[in-house]
Amino acid sequence: MLTSITTLRDIIADHAHEADTQTAIPGLHFFRSTTPTMPINCIYEPRLCIIVQGRKEIVLGTHVFTYDAEKYLIATVDLPVLGGVTQASPEKPYLSLSLALDPSKIASLLLEMPKPGNFLSNSPGLAVSTLTTDLLHPVSRLADLLNTPQDIPVMGPLIEREILYRLLNGAQGGILRQIATADSYIAQVSQAIAWIRKHYAENFDIDTLSRVAGMSAPSFHRHFRAVTMMSPIQYRTRIRLQEARKLMVADGKDAGEAGYTVGYESPSQFSREYRRMFGTPPARDTARMRQADPLGQSLLAEVS
Repeated sequence: MLTSITTLRDIIADHAHEADTQTAIPGLHFFRSTTPTMPINCIYEPRLCIIVQGRKEIVLGTHVFTYDAEKYLIATVDLPVLGGVTQASPEKPYLSLSLALDPSKIASLLLEMPKPGNFLSNSPGLAVSTLTTDLLHPVSRLADLLNTPQDIPVMGPLIEREILYRLLNGAQGGILRQIATADSYIAQVSQAIAWIRKHYAENFDIDTLSRVAGMSAPSFHRHFRAVTMMSPIQYRTRIRLQEARKLMVADGKDAGEAGYTVGYESPSQFSREYRRMFGTPPARDTARMRQADPLGQSLLAEVS
């Protein structure tokens, strides 16, 4: 596996010219950092993440996931996480990739695969597993298509299909099958998550979300917490506060306006919950963020 990791690392190093490089291959991003980074709040959409050099830490709820070049990470639903590079240097920069996971492509592949004996129940929407050679090889071949771009339209989809096949037969195959199965609990929770992300500034209750998901309220609450590692209200709060932070840092809005925009009627409640999540009051945190990142680009970037 060492040879494949080295090959993939060289490809990413050659093509990752920015902190986040969107490659010519649809859904494939490369990431580079020459220093450890401050933890950044962002949304992880369904994706495969592989680090080829360095180390990263992801916090979801109260759970911490650490992974490096010996592991891969899978996200199966949209999750608000706190992530930061913990190991990087100019001599050995942090290098990684992410590949978007398309449920429709997984569903198409499942039609040609044997049905498993049973589905996993109550599994989280984020998982870290040991990286194997049968997964690493097709990922390296997909990335290498950047050196022969004329091959991407034909070979890209074929290699991506092989990657999905390896993932479905790997340690996280159970939860990956769930995101492509319409009546699975992950797919149902994902419907509710999409609704929350669209209506986060509104007040709603569990009954509304359970109807969106097509579950009973007790079942929905149990499955939602299992997948996201937080309650629906905690999920909405994180989305609200992340959006408010963007409005203040990137758009220049003050705390009162940002809090009202994302759904808070009480400025004191907004300030209290903001401080609980980010560690400092809104004004102080905004000043710190602007000093570290004047354009607010780190808040807008997807990190892997």
